[in-house]
Amino acid sequence: MVKARKYVVKKYFEGVPKRDDYEIVEYELPNLQNGEILTKTEWISVDPYQRAYNSFNKIPYDQFAFQVAIVEDSRNPSYPIGTRIVTHKGWCDYAILNPNEPQIPLNMIYKLPNLKDLSPSLGIGAVGMPGATAYFGLLEICKPKVGETVVVTGAAGAVGSIVGQIAKIKGCRVIGFAGSDDKVGWLEKELGFDKAINYKTADIDKTLKEAAPEGIDCYFDNVGGEISSIIISQMNAKGRVAVCGSISSYNEVSSNVVKAPILQPSIVFKELTIQGFLVKSFSKHWPEAFAQLVEWIKSGKLITREDITEGFDKIYDAFIGMLAGKNFGKAIVKM
Repeated sequence: MVKARKYVVKKYFEGVPKRDDYEIVEYELPNLQNGEILTKTEWISVDPYQRAYNSFNKIPYDQFAFQVAIVEDSRNPSYPIGTRIVTHKGWCDYAILNPNEPQIPLNMIYKLPNLKDLSPSLGIGAVGMPGATAYFGLLEICKPKVGETVVVTGAAGAVGSIVGQIAKIKGCRVIGFAGSDDKVGWLEKELGFDKAINYKTADIDKTLKEAAPEGIDCYFDNVGGEISSIIISQMNAKGRVAVCGSISSYNEVSSNVVKAPILQPSIVFKELTIQGFLVKSFSKHWPEAFAQLVEWIKSGKLITREDITEGFDKIYDAFIGMLAGKNFGKAIVKM
């Protein structure tokens, strides 16, 4: 028998998630059945969608998340001991899985992509769901062209930092918004953004006009809210917007109303295309994105950065820190 631990959400979040919204449950795993594998978690992902999806689940529920795990015991010949896999099993240290069961997008089980000696942790970051989100949201929805101006919010985060770099690879001019001067410096000096703006201190409307005097062609929206309305108002005719998330509103208490300037005049008169998307819709094509992302990383065209917290007991702290924007790049937990 293996003793396992997991985080169970026992309350719906009100505002910022609280520690007592969770309960850590210890339990014994049963013996393996045919087709099953026993996995030990090595890396756990903390992401904004874990906050956003809270209200969609029936309480109590196991906290979901992507993780990289290693097979410690197996009764499945396709997954021998020592195989590394990516799952959506969540904030737990051990799990029993059956890869033969029908695969559902986001709840899939797949072998860690060929990372060519890169850290396995990238399997939940740049070569995982966040990398695929950046890749497909930018290239399939925004469809940037050489010489165009691309703006991305949440630019120093797991998705935004990759979006901006892919846009540069594709020959675009890139402007990113982040929440500190340190992040601004990182985006400009290390990741090659043409301009980065601290949204907490800048006059957003004025500074953006100065940074993009000829307007904006593509916008990758991670945050929503007033800043997105300002960016969309400065877009060029036939501009394209990929709406990935709205982290600015995730921690708002339901009684509060998040206000932002009206968008319809800009959308209509500039004939903008605005499309929301879920990366799971592209799940069949993730392997092609992963192969390209690994190639860019290995060649030095794409820089990855991980914000690592250590320890099962620190997962909540990493989650709250990420929601507060403390991370540079991908926030992960090393088990």
